[in-house]
Amino acid sequence: MWRRVYLFLVLVRLYFALSPSYLHPDENFQGPEVIAGQIFSYPVRLTWEFTSVNPIRSVFPLWPVYGLPMLLLRWLWIGNGNDGEIPPIAVFWTLRVLMFALSFVLEDWALHELVQSPRHRRVAVMLVASSYVTWTYQTHTFSNSIETLAVAWSLVLIQRIVENKQRSSLFATAILAFVVVFGIFNRITFPAFLLIPGLRLIPHFIKKPFSLISAILSALLAIFIAIYLDTTFYTDHSVTWSYLFSHPTITPLNNLKYNLSASNLATHGLHPWYQHILFNTPLLLGPVALLLCFPHPSLRLYSAISGVFVLSIFQHQEARFLLPTVPLILSSVQLPKNKTHLRIWAGLWVAFNIIFGVLMGVYHQGGIIPTQVFLSNQPDATQAIWWKTYSPPIWLLNGKNEVLKTHDIMGMKGPLMLREVSALATCHKPSSSATAYLEEKEGTYLIAPLSATFLDSHTSNDSGLHFQEVWRYRRHLNLDDLDFGEDGVWATIRRVVGRRGLGAWRVTKDCAR
Repeated sequence: MWRRVYLFLVLVRLYFALSPSYLHPDENFQGPEVIAGQIFSYPVRLTWEFTSVNPIRSVFPLWPVYGLPMLLLRWLWIGNGNDGEIPPIAVFWTLRVLMFALSFVLEDWALHELVQSPRHRRVAVMLVASSYVTWTYQTHTFSNSIETLAVAWSLVLIQRIVENKQRSSLFATAILAFVVVFGIFNRITFPAFLLIPGLRLIPHFIKKPFSLISAILSALLAIFIAIYLDTTFYTDHSVTWSYLFSHPTITPLNNLKYNLSASNLATHGLHPWYQHILFNTPLLLGPVALLLCFPHPSLRLYSAISGVFVLSIFQHQEARFLLPTVPLILSSVQLPKNKTHLRIWAGLWVAFNIIFGVLMGVYHQGGIIPTQVFLSNQPDATQAIWWKTYSPPIWLLNGKNEVLKTHDIMGMKGPLMLREVSALATCHKPSSSATAYLEEKEGTYLIAPLSATFLDSHTSNDSGLHFQEVWRYRRHLNLDDLDFGEDGVWATIRRVVGRRGLGAWRVTKDCAR
């Protein structure tokens, strides 16, 4: 019975992987968009992490995770006799399927190795498979999702090394060292999860020093490859050996320096030290947080504790930073032994994950990706103004961004937004056909959530601006448009949920005025 339920949950995970929700701009701008600009001819927009004087993001982990699949996809595309570039939306969905496969294979496999008891292992795998975090965050292209897999397999390798008393485990320690370097260049928070588990390796290295030598040599090789790739990526000219050793680009060091500055973190939002413990952990775990009083002591639990402790030191704390702790904690809890209590808890767990799964996996900024595909097919689109949404990934415009300029004004006040739109709008040309505008050479589009009531009085075309709605995607919720203080709780929820959706208006103006 449990195998059938597990298979069903795997299909649920695949469904959410193929849903176009958009959890955070970083899932595009810190990964796929960067590598897509290297492999394909898509014009891309690099964020400040990659364009600052001291860049803080490494391309070393991006190449094996995103670059190799893109190269393989391009090879298959060309090998089948296709002309031109692969449509970027095909690359997008390929990466989503890839993240699903990595989660399904590597994360679940790691749990099978880490949890020794068959009965406890079954519960752990089912909890992880039924978590909305696994369905959504883990199937998106986040560096945190990759970090989750790297942490899990580091723990697997540590367990294998410690438990193998007969051999020196030279190969396992070399692989572990490479994974650790990969994890650090992926996210500098990675070592936080290995502080306590790593202590178990000290007696092993004392007894078998060749294992330590193997780990050091492997780590040095990985560091050299990472620094070479980053230096080459961030240097305009060819990199010689002398330049590499005199001007190396060490992104984890730059990242650490940046995050140790409170003024830098203030631009992203400062949080109290207890943000992770009191708010972010319950947000990710839901009813499981009620079971943390009596967990199974394990290497996994100690890894999660050390990670939460270290991450709480930094003042900028987002829930996704704790993704590596989710499978570790879910595989360390004990379910209620009382059958009545277990049924109540199970009901809460199912309801919690269905609600957050649909919210985050389907509706959260869910119209951005489909709207970009829509704009890429609009022959007249030359200006796109995005208001009250996340930043759109321009690499999905399929080359349209060579003529289409994207304006991201998500936090701008309504009157200022109208001024921006008016400055970019083309002249209004009355026509009897609703699609006659497609034959024009230029066109300005405003993309905004339908819940933005400010637009109501303007889209009725009672001013000098003319708004023609040409696209609507209903499965979109804008949770950044909540205004409980001014509108009240119920009125705000009714507006945001009842008027869910993302719309695109073609805007023109009366040039005679």
